[in-house]
Amino acid sequence: MKLNELKPSSGSHHRRKRIGRGPGSGHGKTATRGHKGQKSRTGVAFSRSFEGGQTPSIRKIPKRGFKPIKRKKREYEIVNLEQLNRFDDGETVDKTKMRKAELVKKKNLVKVLARGDLKKKLTIKADKFSKKAIEVISKIGGKTETTS
Repeated sequence: MKLNELKPSSGSHHRRKRIGRGPGSGHGKTATRGHKGQKSRTGVAFSRSFEGGQTPSIRKIPKRGFKPIKRKKREYEIVNLEQLNRFDDGETVDKTKMRKAELVKKKNLVKVLARGDLKKKLTIKADKFSKKAIEVISKIGGKTETTS
């Protein structure tokens, strides 16, 4: 057996239907489109809601009210100053270190609040700080850096 001898098995391959090639072809005159009407013309395109000329059901249903687009609220995970005492003095604390210490669970934004006392001089990198937290950190001699 050679590649040039390969043929499809009998009955598996249909001949292409040649439409509109005269009465001898068996598919002449109306070219399998029936008689007249919109569907027999070229370029016919019905919309999904077309229901044969009657008023589509989507137009019968009353439309009321208005729903504005909701903007996604920025969610911050809160870290208090008392929780940051577990880090070493003079260390730089960022989101990844907070995540390793399990202060932050998700990969959300982080906000530092001034609850509790901070006893160590730290450089803290977070997305947001409360005013009081910035004051407390700077009084001790630490630094605050906002990311993003």
